[in-house]
Amino acid sequence: MATSRLRGERSVRSLFASAAAASSHGRRTISDCSNSTFLAAATLARSEDGPASGDESVNRAFEGLGDTRAFYSEVFDRDSLDGQGMRLNAYVHYGSEYNNAFWDGSEMVFGDGDGVLFTDFTKSIDVIAHELTHGVTEFTAGLQYHNQSGALNESMSDVFGSLVKQWVGKQTAAQADWLIGTDIFTPAIGADALRSLKEPGKAYNNPTLGRDPQPDHMSKYVNLPDNDVGDNGGVHINSGIPNKAFYLAAIGIGGFAWEAPGHIWYAALSASTASTEFQEFADTTYLKAGQLYGTHSTEQQAVLSAWKEVGIRISGVRTLAGTATRMRQAAMTNGNGHDEDSSDVARQIEQLSRQLAVLTKEVAGLKSKSKAH
Repeated sequence: MATSRLRGERSVRSLFASAAAASSHGRRTISDCSNSTFLAAATLARSEDGPASGDESVNRAFEGLGDTRAFYSEVFDRDSLDGQGMRLNAYVHYGSEYNNAFWDGSEMVFGDGDGVLFTDFTKSIDVIAHELTHGVTEFTAGLQYHNQSGALNESMSDVFGSLVKQWVGKQTAAQADWLIGTDIFTPAIGADALRSLKEPGKAYNNPTLGRDPQPDHMSKYVNLPDNDVGDNGGVHINSGIPNKAFYLAAIGIGGFAWEAPGHIWYAALSASTASTEFQEFADTTYLKAGQLYGTHSTEQQAVLSAWKEVGIRISGVRTLAGTATRMRQAAMTNGNGHDEDSSDVARQIEQLSRQLAVLTKEVAGLKSKSKAH
C-alpha cells in the first residue's frame, strides 16, 4: 500500500532519545537539507529569534512547532516535549521527493512529497503535532511500538495531533473534522485524509491507496505479524479503535475536546507504562475521569460509554454498579419489609453512594499496586 511510505521511521526514535538538549523552553531551530538526507550538512534557515524566511516550508515548520509547543504549555503546563524545555529542531526539504515526515527522538524531519501522491508535509499542522507527540509519549509512558501498545502510541499522536489543530482553530468537538493529514494529499489523489478519528475505515477509498483498513471496534481488530511488513502488529491500523473511543468521549462530553477529554487522556497517558494495552488504558481513562471530574460525573460516564461502543468494557464497573443497586434496594426497605421514612432513605442512599466511591478508589489502588509489581 502506498501509505506504507509513511511508516518505518519510528523504530529509530529510541536511538536518539538520549540526545535531548538541555532545557531551553522549547526554542526552535529550522534547517534546510536542500534535498540531501545528510542532516549534518543542513544549513540554518530560521531560529527562535531570527526573521521569517523566504521559504514557506521553513516558516510553516517553525509555526507548527510553535503551535504544538504552545498547546502543550498552555493546556497541560508541559515545558516542551520532555517536560523540561527540550529544544525543538526541525529539518525541511529532506531527500528528493520524500513522502514522509517523522520524529526520530531528537528532531523533526519533513519531506517535500513526490507531487503525485503527497505534497509538502509542513502543510499539515496535525501531522506536525502528531509526530511531535511521539516525543511526548516517549518521555511519559514510553509505549512500546508494536501490537496494542504501539497502536496506542499511534493513537496518542492522532488524538493530540487533532487537538492541536482544533486548539489553533478554536473549534469545538462538534465543529472539528477529526481528520489527520487533509492538507498533504495532492488534488489528484482524491483522498480525504490519512486517518479519521470520527470514522475509522473511511478516510480514503480510491484505486491508488485502496481502502482505509482501520477498524472502529474490537470485533474487527486486525492481527498482523509484529514486523515491518505487518506494520509492527498493525500499529497504524488498530489505532482506529482507541481513536474512535476518544472521539466518542469528546462528543459525549461536548465543548472543546482539549479540555476535559484531553486532560483525561493526557492523565491516562502519563499513568501508563511501556506495555499498556487497550483494556488497561481504557480502565485508566475511566479512573482518571472520576478523579478529575468526580465519580459518576458526565465526563466519567461519557468515557465509559465511549469505550463500550468500541467493544471495550471498563473492568469492574459492572460489579460496582450491581453493588450500588443492591445497596439502594436495601436502603428502600427496613428489616421488616416496611418502607422507611423518606428522609432516612435519602440519608442512607447518600451514605451508600459514598461507600461506592470508596470502592472505586480501592479499585484504582489495586491497579496501582499491580503496576508496581
